[in-house]
Amino acid sequence: MVVRTSSSPSTPAEAHTQALALLRETSPLTQCITNAVVTNFTANALLALGAAPAMCDIPGEAGMFARIAGGVLVNLGTPTAEQRDAAREAVSAGTPWVLDPVAVGALPVRTALAHEVLDARPAIIRGNASEILALAGAGSGGRGVDATDAADDALDAARTLAARTGGTVAVSGETDLIVDATRTARVPGGSALLTKVTGGGCALGAAMAAFAAVTEPFEAATAASAVWAVASERAASGARGPGSFAVAFLDQLAAIEPADLRDRVELPR
Repeated sequence: MVVRTSSSPSTPAEAHTQALALLRETSPLTQCITNAVVTNFTANALLALGAAPAMCDIPGEAGMFARIAGGVLVNLGTPTAEQRDAAREAVSAGTPWVLDPVAVGALPVRTALAHEVLDARPAIIRGNASEILALAGAGSGGRGVDATDAADDALDAARTLAARTGGTVAVSGETDLIVDATRTARVPGGSALLTKVTGGGCALGAAMAAFAAVTEPFEAATAASAVWAVASERAASGARGPGSFAVAFLDQLAAIEPADLRDRVELPR
């Protein structure tokens, strides 16, 4: 398991740059129990970022593997019976883990599982505004995997979930919103082409799990969101459409430097 740093950067900018540098130095083993539609893109995104992906989602192995991983993602995009059992094993291992409650609210099986695993206290919950509202009991969910609410609409719901779990909640949107018990951050920017690539958001949850292996959850979520914003903007600048953007995005994840994250996170003064 990756040993998380205990040092405290003196400024927010240093925190985010340090997180990316540590991830690159340690290449944390990141277990993904995730959507069957996005496994390839998620694995490639983690590799490009500098992490080591492992799609270990078999009951009887998932819990064992989670104990040696640095971070774990539980994504509810295609929650088969086997994946549900694997998720239950993995979240009980004690490794920092990320919950991505895909399409929670409108569909009963994943909604029940999401509420069940909340008791295992995810380090980070990452979802769109409609998913976060539904998980907090303040909404009925979006249109499938698409949000019908803005990120700031879910601010109170995110704070409620952060208080319940003791962790961090990241709400994706035109400006990402990240909250924990005492802090709020916003990460503006990013390309809308991410919404045209299957796995753009799911892979972000995996990146947060990788960052959670090397830093505390709030900084993990903000660093991952900042990386996604910078890399997607750069990829979009030369893309002709979603296909070329997807390839360019992986290239930009590999090319991004810690200094590129400076000034990408807005914190209240």
